[in-house]
Amino acid sequence: MASPTGTSDAPFGRALTAMVTPFASDGAVDYEGAQRLAAYLVDEQRNDGLVVNGTTGESPTTSDEEKVRILRAVVEAVGDRATVVAGAGTNDTRHSVELAEAAERAGAHGLLVVTPYYNKPPQEGLLRHFTAVADATGLPVMLYDIPGRAGVPITIETLFRLAEHPRIAAVKDAKGDLFAGSQVMASTDLVFYSGDDLLNLPWLSVGAAGYVSVVGHVVGAELASMADAYRSGDVENALAVHRQLLPVVSAIMTRTQGAIMVKAALKLVGQDAGCVRPPLVDATEEQITALREDLITGGLKLVD
Repeated sequence: MASPTGTSDAPFGRALTAMVTPFASDGAVDYEGAQRLAAYLVDEQRNDGLVVNGTTGESPTTSDEEKVRILRAVVEAVGDRATVVAGAGTNDTRHSVELAEAAERAGAHGLLVVTPYYNKPPQEGLLRHFTAVADATGLPVMLYDIPGRAGVPITIETLFRLAEHPRIAAVKDAKGDLFAGSQVMASTDLVFYSGDDLLNLPWLSVGAAGYVSVVGHVVGAELASMADAYRSGDVENALAVHRQLLPVVSAIMTRTQGAIMVKAALKLVGQDAGCVRPPLVDATEEQITALREDLITGGLKLVD
């Protein structure tokens, strides 16, 4: 299925949010809620792409069947006007291939494949893992380089080799090494996306196509305005928006786990996505009080 927003220089779109998975009070997936949230993120928060079944979507605690149903629900809701990227990465190559194949059947436009976590494979293992997943479908692949969680980075040399694969198109970088990313972009056709909301503007400044955001749940429109300003040459305005959003980014991304805080933030702006699943726990009253203050400082209008 062709991406409705992808281009050669931004194959997954430019403004993507890693979408949470709404849960009902009993912990079941709220599929209608997922559709409502997806429409809100695309139509009101100016996202031209969504990542579903990623870490922010609590993928470690959703079943394969739930992942397929979530993906189908989101594709049905917004797949005609936004790129829908399916998280398909695990630390088991065979399982990742199965998830990739299921995502293609469910209508995904692309795949996000994270570095295998915990088992810390060598670089040759990473090369074989990513190649196996990319070989399994006809979908474009975004690699997810996040050594802080995976325990191992994707080295420049491995990225050079992976760039030779016709369907490995992009990197979501949460490594924070702008110089290394610049080297890869200068020497290959790999497209980079910021995978760290703290560095969205810096990544744009060295050539990234866009970002995969968490705070885009509540300030997606502002992030899009920042990126538009930067690309049009209005660096001063882009910097002003970047600075305006600092309290929001700090509140959601630095206090505790991101899915916990962004679900609390969504509730404060009137887009309740329910609870989190164990082993995550919902935000405390103290955290919510601080979050409310920071969102207001960042310019958000909250519901009573």
